[in-house]
Amino acid sequence: MTPRGTVMMTVLDTTCLPPAERTTAWAETTALALVTTRLRFPDPANFGARIAAMTLGPVQLSAMSYAQLVSYRSPRLIRQSDPELYQIAVITSGRQGIEQARRSALLGPGEIVLYDSSRPFTASAEGPGSCGSLLLQFPRCLMPLPDHTVAPLCGTSLGSASGVGHVLRQALTSLTETDSDLSAYDRRRLGSAAIDLAAAVIAHRADRVSSLPPESRAAMLFHQITAFIIQCLHDPGLKPAAVAAAHSISPRYLHRVFQVHGTTVSDFIRQERMARCRKDLANPSLHATPVSAIGARWGYPKASDFSRAFRTATGMTPTEYRRMCGTG
Repeated sequence: MTPRGTVMMTVLDTTCLPPAERTTAWAETTALALVTTRLRFPDPANFGARIAAMTLGPVQLSAMSYAQLVSYRSPRLIRQSDPELYQIAVITSGRQGIEQARRSALLGPGEIVLYDSSRPFTASAEGPGSCGSLLLQFPRCLMPLPDHTVAPLCGTSLGSASGVGHVLRQALTSLTETDSDLSAYDRRRLGSAAIDLAAAVIAHRADRVSSLPPESRAAMLFHQITAFIIQCLHDPGLKPAAVAAAHSISPRYLHRVFQVHGTTVSDFIRQERMARCRKDLANPSLHATPVSAIGARWGYPKASDFSRAFRTATGMTPTEYRRMCGTG
């Protein structure tokens, strides 16, 4: 059972089923949660799979693992039922293949692939071992890029998860791991942000970043900047001016980008640092690590600065917080 409060909900875990029922259950579940396909299982007696999903407004994010299989979406199945979705998969494990519109690719962990539910495709999980992916799917009408830009990339690798692809993968992974309660408004906003990131990956691959709407380019930049900040939280010199310089933009424009999201650069840096400090202070395995060392790890080299910032954020000193958590 999925823990209470988590955003991802387990849709199917075949370990809970008798082996003889697993392939049928997977076919029925993916037809409802994804799209209808014909499936072939090279080793049905040992097949196992799991799918967990979350809704973000009209967007769905699924985390899946599965043994070897071949999935075919035929013209007949498309005529019978077509939700008209774009599907973008980030491969997390195993070797997987895709063929669509006379284009094909063999993909490994970290690669990103795009396909379209309105066009026939063949997808395969080839192993060895279990394969996995994060799958983002959303209505084609919500894609901010024109079809003539997107269509030639269906059935091809969009590259490895580096650059903006890394930002997309990081964002999707973070969503699957969150245990925060999200309002309907939060989910829609996150869904829109995920589409913008997916479009940015496609536009980058097509060398058409300039064709993205201004709001999509701004959203892409915001996610790139926040990913950069999170990677650099240990640096005491992480200030708005340094962040702006690293992205070749002015400090004024940087502040406008964050203002749209209801925060400031300095607040975002402080909140992310405090979240990690609280986590480390509450970690029993770090109970012997001096409080000052934890502060230095997250960008506060001076113990007095760390103590003052922590008290301002939480109303207590780091030592008091650690004691309250029972790890002091």
